[in-house]
Amino acid sequence: MDIQTIRKKAKERQKACIVCSYCDGNGCRGKIPGFGGLRTGRSFQRNIEALAAYGLVMNSMSGTVCPKTDVSFFGKTLRFPVMIAPIGAIALNCGWQEETEAREYEYVEAICGGAADAGVAAWTGDGGIPFVYQAGMDMAQKFAKTVIPTIKPRVDEEIIDRIHRAEAANALAVACDIDAATLVNMRLLGQPVEPKSPASIRTLAGISSLPFIVKGIMSAKEALICAEAGVSGIVVSNHGGRALDGLAGTADVLPEIAAAVKGKLTIFVDGGIRHGEDILKMLALGADAVLIGRPVAIAAIGGGREGVRIYLEQLYQEFSEALIITGTPSVDDISSNIIRTLSSY
Repeated sequence: MDIQTIRKKAKERQKACIVCSYCDGNGCRGKIPGFGGLRTGRSFQRNIEALAAYGLVMNSMSGTVCPKTDVSFFGKTLRFPVMIAPIGAIALNCGWQEETEAREYEYVEAICGGAADAGVAAWTGDGGIPFVYQAGMDMAQKFAKTVIPTIKPRVDEEIIDRIHRAEAANALAVACDIDAATLVNMRLLGQPVEPKSPASIRTLAGISSLPFIVKGIMSAKEALICAEAGVSGIVVSNHGGRALDGLAGTADVLPEIAAAVKGKLTIFVDGGIRHGEDILKMLALGADAVLIGRPVAIAAIGGGREGVRIYLEQLYQEFSEALIITGTPSVDDISSNIIRTLSSY
Protein backbone atom coordinates (compact mmCIF):
# COMPACT_ATOMS: atom_id res chain seq x y z
CA MET A 1 0.00 0.00 0.00
CA ASP A 2 1.23 3.51 -0.82
CA ILE A 3 -0.10 7.05 -0.41
CA GLN A 4 -1.60 7.21 -3.89
CA THR A 5 -3.46 3.93 -3.41
CA ILE A 6 -4.76 5.14 -0.06
CA ARG A 7 -6.01 8.39 -1.57
CA LYS A 8 -7.70 6.57 -4.47
CA LYS A 9 -9.53 4.23 -2.10
CA ALA A 10 -10.53 7.13 0.15
CA LYS A 11 -12.14 8.90 -2.79
CA GLU A 12 -14.05 5.76 -3.73
CA ARG A 13 -15.22 4.93 -0.20
CA GLN A 14 -16.91 8.18 0.80
CA LYS A 15 -19.18 10.82 -0.73
CA ALA A 16 -18.02 14.09 0.82
CA CYS A 17 -14.31 14.78 0.35
CA ILE A 18 -13.04 15.32 -3.19
CA VAL A 19 -9.54 14.20 -2.10
CA CYS A 20 -7.91 17.09 -3.89
CA SER A 21 -4.27 16.80 -4.96
CA TYR A 22 -3.55 19.48 -2.34
CA CYS A 23 -5.92 19.94 0.59
CA ASP A 24 -6.39 23.73 0.78
CA GLY A 25 -10.14 24.20 1.17
CA ASN A 26 -10.85 25.44 -2.34
CA GLY A 27 -12.66 22.35 -3.55
CA CYS A 28 -14.94 21.92 -0.54
CA ARG A 29 -16.11 25.43 0.38
CA GLY A 30 -19.19 25.37 2.57
CA LYS A 31 -19.45 21.58 2.59
CA ILE A 32 -20.59 20.97 6.17
CA PRO A 33 -21.40 18.18 6.94
CA GLY A 34 -18.34 17.21 5.00
CA PHE A 35 -14.72 18.30 5.25
CA GLY A 36 -15.08 21.89 4.03
CA GLY A 37 -14.73 25.27 5.67
CA LEU A 38 -17.79 27.25 6.70
CA ARG A 39 -19.63 29.29 4.02
CA THR A 40 -16.93 30.83 1.74
CA GLY A 41 -14.21 28.63 3.22
CA ARG A 42 -11.94 31.61 3.92
CA SER A 43 -10.98 30.52 7.44
CA PHE A 44 -9.82 27.13 6.14
CA GLN A 45 -8.00 28.74 3.22
CA ARG A 46 -6.36 31.34 5.47
CA ASN A 47 -4.79 28.58 7.55
CA ILE A 48 -3.01 27.40 4.40
CA GLU A 49 -2.06 30.93 3.29
CA ALA A 50 -0.79 32.02 6.71
CA LEU A 51 1.57 29.07 6.92
CA ALA A 52 2.71 29.58 3.31
CA ALA A 53 3.66 33.17 4.21
CA TYR A 54 6.77 31.77 5.93
CA GLY A 55 9.78 30.18 4.30
CA LEU A 56 12.45 28.00 5.85
CA VAL A 57 16.13 28.99 5.77
CA MET A 58 18.68 26.34 4.72
CA ASN A 59 21.75 25.72 6.83
CA SER A 60 22.94 22.56 5.15
CA MET A 61 26.59 22.86 6.21
CA SER A 62 25.85 22.42 9.90
CA GLY A 63 26.72 18.74 9.98
CA THR A 64 23.31 17.64 11.24
CA VAL A 65 22.86 14.00 10.19
CA CYS A 66 20.49 12.22 12.59
CA PRO A 67 18.34 14.86 14.27
CA LYS A 68 16.70 14.08 17.59
CA THR A 69 12.95 14.25 16.98
CA ASP A 70 11.37 12.81 20.14
CA VAL A 71 9.36 14.95 22.57
CA SER A 72 7.49 14.28 25.81
CA PHE A 73 4.09 15.55 26.94
CA PHE A 74 2.27 14.64 30.14
CA GLY A 75 4.68 11.78 30.82
CA LYS A 76 4.34 10.30 27.31
CA THR A 77 7.25 10.29 24.85
CA LEU A 78 6.32 10.76 21.19
CA ARG A 79 8.56 9.81 18.29
CA PHE A 80 8.10 13.32 16.84
CA PRO A 81 5.93 16.34 17.71
CA VAL A 82 2.79 15.33 15.83
CA MET A 83 -0.62 14.22 17.05
CA ILE A 84 -3.81 13.33 15.20
CA ALA A 85 -6.52 15.99 15.47
CA PRO A 86 -10.01 15.01 16.66
CA ILE A 87 -12.67 14.42 14.04
CA GLY A 88 -15.95 13.03 15.40
CA ALA A 89 -19.06 11.73 13.63
CA ILE A 90 -17.07 10.48 10.66
CA ALA A 91 -20.13 8.89 9.01
CA LEU A 92 -21.97 12.23 8.99
CA ASN A 93 -18.97 13.99 7.43
CA CYS A 94 -18.38 11.25 4.87
CA GLY A 95 -22.02 11.05 3.79
CA TRP A 96 -22.48 7.49 5.04
CA GLN A 97 -26.09 6.64 5.94
CA GLU A 98 -25.69 3.03 7.06
CA GLU A 99 -23.71 1.25 9.78
CA THR A 100 -22.77 4.62 11.26
CA GLU A 101 -21.69 3.24 14.63
CA ALA A 102 -19.55 0.52 13.09
CA ARG A 103 -17.93 3.06 10.77
CA GLU A 104 -17.21 5.39 13.69
CA TYR A 105 -15.46 2.62 15.58
CA GLU A 106 -13.58 1.55 12.46
CA TYR A 107 -12.33 5.11 11.96
CA VAL A 108 -11.39 5.78 15.58
CA GLU A 109 -9.54 2.47 15.87
CA ALA A 110 -7.67 3.26 12.64
CA ILE A 111 -6.41 6.64 13.88
CA CYS A 112 -5.60 5.46 17.40
CA GLY A 113 -3.95 2.26 16.24
CA GLY A 114 -2.04 4.01 13.46
CA ALA A 115 -0.86 6.66 15.92
CA ALA A 116 0.34 4.01 18.36
CA ASP A 117 2.14 2.15 15.56
CA ALA A 118 3.91 5.37 14.50
CA GLY A 119 4.85 6.37 18.06
CA VAL A 120 2.54 9.36 18.42
CA ALA A 121 -0.84 10.11 20.04
CA ALA A 122 -4.38 10.55 18.72
CA TRP A 123 -7.16 12.90 19.81
CA THR A 124 -10.68 11.54 19.51
CA GLY A 125 -13.91 13.49 19.05
CA ASP A 126 -17.32 14.07 20.54
CA GLY A 127 -20.67 14.57 18.86
CA GLY A 128 -24.42 14.49 19.05
CA ILE A 129 -24.60 10.68 19.10
CA PRO A 130 -23.36 8.94 22.29
CA PHE A 131 -21.22 6.35 20.51
CA VAL A 132 -18.96 9.06 19.06
CA TYR A 133 -17.44 9.90 22.45
CA GLN A 134 -17.69 6.29 23.64
CA ALA A 135 -15.54 5.12 20.73
CA GLY A 136 -12.76 7.32 22.09
CA MET A 137 -13.23 5.85 25.56
CA ASP A 138 -12.90 2.32 24.22
CA MET A 139 -9.77 3.19 22.26
CA ALA A 140 -8.25 4.96 25.29
CA GLN A 141 -8.55 1.68 27.15
CA LYS A 142 -7.14 -0.31 24.24
CA PHE A 143 -4.21 2.06 23.59
CA ALA A 144 -3.35 3.20 27.12
CA LYS A 145 -1.92 6.71 27.55
CA THR A 146 -2.01 7.30 23.79
CA VAL A 147 -5.49 8.86 23.36
CA ILE A 148 -6.74 12.36 24.21
CA PRO A 149 -10.56 12.50 24.13
CA THR A 150 -11.99 15.89 23.13
CA ILE A 151 -15.31 17.09 24.54
CA LYS A 152 -17.68 19.59 22.94
CA PRO A 153 -18.47 22.71 25.05
CA ARG A 154 -21.58 21.24 26.62
CA VAL A 155 -22.90 22.41 29.98
CA ASP A 156 -20.21 22.03 32.62
CA GLU A 157 -21.88 19.08 34.37
CA GLU A 158 -21.82 17.04 31.17
CA ILE A 159 -18.20 17.94 30.48
CA ILE A 160 -17.22 16.93 34.02
CA ASP A 161 -18.93 13.56 33.56
CA ARG A 162 -16.99 12.99 30.34
CA ILE A 163 -13.71 14.04 31.97
CA HIS A 164 -14.20 11.41 34.67
CA ARG A 165 -14.99 8.81 32.02
CA ALA A 166 -11.75 9.69 30.22
CA GLU A 167 -9.82 9.41 33.46
CA ALA A 168 -11.28 5.95 34.13
CA ALA A 169 -10.43 4.91 30.56
CA ASN A 170 -6.70 5.64 31.08
CA ALA A 171 -6.57 8.54 28.62
CA LEU A 172 -3.35 10.54 28.26
CA ALA A 173 -5.17 13.85 28.79
CA VAL A 174 -8.57 15.35 28.04
CA ALA A 175 -9.56 18.40 25.98
CA CYS A 176 -12.53 20.68 25.33
CA ASP A 177 -12.87 22.37 21.95
CA ILE A 178 -14.48 25.59 23.12
CA ASP A 179 -14.62 26.95 19.56
CA ALA A 180 -17.41 24.45 18.80
CA ALA A 181 -19.96 26.57 20.69
CA THR A 182 -21.89 27.30 17.46
CA LEU A 183 -20.87 24.25 15.44
CA VAL A 184 -23.31 23.34 12.66
CA ASN A 185 -23.09 19.58 13.13
CA MET A 186 -24.04 19.83 16.82
CA ARG A 187 -27.03 22.01 15.99
CA LEU A 188 -28.15 19.52 13.36
CA LEU A 189 -28.16 16.79 16.01
CA GLY A 190 -30.00 18.88 18.59
CA GLN A 191 -27.16 18.96 21.10
CA PRO A 192 -26.83 22.04 23.34
CA VAL A 193 -23.39 23.63 23.44
CA GLU A 194 -22.38 26.98 24.89
CA PRO A 195 -19.49 29.47 25.12
CA LYS A 196 -17.22 28.92 28.11
CA SER A 197 -16.27 31.55 30.70
CA PRO A 198 -12.92 31.85 32.52
CA ALA A 199 -14.68 30.55 35.64
CA SER A 200 -15.82 27.42 33.78
CA ILE A 201 -12.33 26.80 32.43
CA ARG A 202 -10.89 27.11 35.95
CA THR A 203 -13.42 24.61 37.28
CA LEU A 204 -12.85 22.11 34.46
CA ALA A 205 -9.06 22.35 34.74
CA GLY A 206 -9.17 21.43 38.41
CA ILE A 207 -11.76 18.66 38.40
CA SER A 208 -9.45 15.75 37.60
CA SER A 209 -5.85 14.55 37.78
CA LEU A 210 -5.84 14.34 33.97
CA PRO A 211 -4.12 17.20 32.14
CA PHE A 212 -6.86 19.49 30.79
CA ILE A 213 -6.38 21.13 27.38
CA VAL A 214 -8.43 23.95 25.84
CA LYS A 215 -8.75 23.73 22.06
CA GLY A 216 -9.77 26.80 20.06
CA ILE A 217 -7.50 29.57 21.32
CA MET A 218 -6.76 32.36 18.82
CA SER A 219 -5.56 35.27 20.99
CA ALA A 220 -2.85 35.95 23.54
CA LYS A 221 -5.53 37.26 25.89
CA GLU A 222 -7.39 33.96 26.06
CA ALA A 223 -4.13 31.99 26.18
CA LEU A 224 -3.20 33.93 29.32
CA ILE A 225 -6.65 33.24 30.82
CA CYS A 226 -6.01 29.53 30.28
CA ALA A 227 -2.56 29.72 31.86
CA GLU A 228 -3.94 31.54 34.90
CA ALA A 229 -6.78 28.99 35.19
CA GLY A 230 -4.35 26.10 35.54
CA VAL A 231 -4.88 24.59 32.10
CA SER A 232 -2.15 22.14 31.06
CA GLY A 233 -2.23 22.98 27.36
CA ILE A 234 -3.97 24.91 24.61
CA VAL A 235 -4.55 24.26 20.93
CA VAL A 236 -4.22 27.30 18.72
CA SER A 237 -7.06 26.49 16.34
CA ASN A 238 -9.92 28.02 14.37
CA HIS A 239 -11.61 24.60 14.21
CA GLY A 240 -10.29 23.94 10.74
CA GLY A 241 -12.25 26.92 9.42
CA ARG A 242 -15.54 25.35 10.48
CA ALA A 243 -16.48 27.60 13.44
CA LEU A 244 -16.71 31.01 11.75
CA ASP A 245 -16.02 32.40 8.29
CA GLY A 246 -13.35 35.06 7.78
CA LEU A 247 -11.08 34.15 10.70
CA ALA A 248 -7.33 34.69 10.93
CA GLY A 249 -5.16 31.67 10.25
CA THR A 250 -3.46 29.86 13.10
CA ALA A 251 0.02 30.81 11.89
CA ASP A 252 -1.12 34.46 11.91
CA VAL A 253 -1.68 34.43 15.68
CA LEU A 254 0.67 31.71 16.93
CA PRO A 255 3.75 33.96 17.44
CA GLU A 256 1.93 36.43 19.74
CA ILE A 257 0.35 33.57 21.68
CA ALA A 258 3.72 31.89 22.13
CA ALA A 259 5.25 35.20 23.28
CA ALA A 260 2.57 35.40 25.98
CA VAL A 261 2.46 31.84 27.36
CA LYS A 262 5.45 29.81 26.13
CA GLY A 263 6.72 27.74 29.05
CA LYS A 264 3.56 28.32 31.11
CA LEU A 265 1.61 25.56 29.38
CA THR A 266 1.96 23.28 26.36
CA ILE A 267 1.16 24.95 23.04
CA PHE A 268 -0.36 22.78 20.32
CA VAL A 269 -1.48 24.13 16.95
CA ASP A 270 -3.47 22.85 13.98
CA GLY A 271 -4.59 24.32 10.67
CA GLY A 272 -3.19 23.67 7.21
CA ILE A 273 -0.31 21.38 8.23
CA ARG A 274 0.28 18.98 5.39
CA HIS A 275 4.00 18.10 5.29
CA GLY A 276 7.10 17.87 7.45
CA GLU A 277 8.17 21.38 6.49
CA ASP A 278 4.87 22.71 7.83
CA ILE A 279 5.49 20.98 11.16
CA LEU A 280 8.88 22.66 11.42
CA LYS A 281 7.44 26.08 10.56
CA MET A 282 4.81 25.82 13.29
CA LEU A 283 7.40 24.81 15.86
CA ALA A 284 9.63 27.69 14.78
CA LEU A 285 6.66 30.03 15.29
CA GLY A 286 6.30 28.85 18.88
CA ALA A 287 4.30 25.62 19.02
CA ASP A 288 5.43 22.60 21.03
CA ALA A 289 3.63 20.14 18.75
CA VAL A 290 1.08 20.08 15.93
CA LEU A 291 -2.25 18.38 15.31
CA ILE A 292 -3.16 17.16 11.82
CA GLY A 293 -6.75 16.38 10.85
CA ARG A 294 -8.05 16.10 7.29
CA PRO A 295 -5.02 14.32 5.69
CA VAL A 296 -5.03 11.72 8.47
CA ALA A 297 -8.78 11.23 8.02
CA ILE A 298 -8.20 10.52 4.33
CA ALA A 299 -5.45 8.04 5.24
CA ALA A 300 -7.78 6.27 7.68
CA ILE A 301 -10.72 6.16 5.27
CA GLY A 302 -8.57 4.87 2.42
CA GLY A 303 -6.14 2.63 4.26
CA GLY A 304 -7.35 2.00 7.78
CA ARG A 305 -4.80 1.66 10.57
CA GLU A 306 -2.00 0.84 8.12
CA GLY A 307 -2.87 3.85 5.98
CA VAL A 308 -2.56 6.13 8.99
CA ARG A 309 0.81 4.62 9.90
CA ILE A 310 2.08 5.05 6.33
CA TYR A 311 1.04 8.72 6.24
CA LEU A 312 2.65 9.40 9.62
CA GLU A 313 5.86 7.64 8.55
CA GLN A 314 5.98 9.91 5.51
CA LEU A 315 5.56 12.95 7.76
CA TYR A 316 8.32 11.70 10.05
CA GLN A 317 10.72 11.34 7.13
CA GLU A 318 9.86 14.80 5.78
CA PHE A 319 10.23 16.40 9.22
CA SER A 320 13.61 14.72 9.78
CA GLU A 321 14.86 15.94 6.39
CA ALA A 322 13.65 19.47 7.15
CA LEU A 323 15.65 19.46 10.40
CA ILE A 324 18.75 18.26 8.56
CA ILE A 325 18.55 20.88 5.78
CA THR A 326 17.89 23.72 8.21
CA GLY A 327 20.80 22.61 10.41
CA THR A 328 18.65 21.82 13.42
CA PRO A 329 20.08 18.93 15.46
CA SER A 330 17.02 18.41 17.68
CA VAL A 331 13.49 19.62 18.34
CA ASP A 332 14.86 21.53 21.33
CA ASP A 333 17.08 23.56 18.97
CA ILE A 334 14.24 24.83 16.77
CA SER A 335 14.00 28.62 16.81
CA SER A 336 12.55 31.49 14.79
CA ASN A 337 16.00 31.94 13.18
CA ILE A 338 15.16 29.25 10.63
CA ILE A 339 12.11 31.00 9.14
CA ARG A 340 11.54 34.22 7.23
CA THR A 341 8.41 36.10 6.24
CA LEU A 342 8.16 35.95 2.45
CA SER A 343 7.86 39.29 0.69
CA SER A 344 5.26 38.02 -1.79
CA TYR A 345 2.88 37.62 1.10
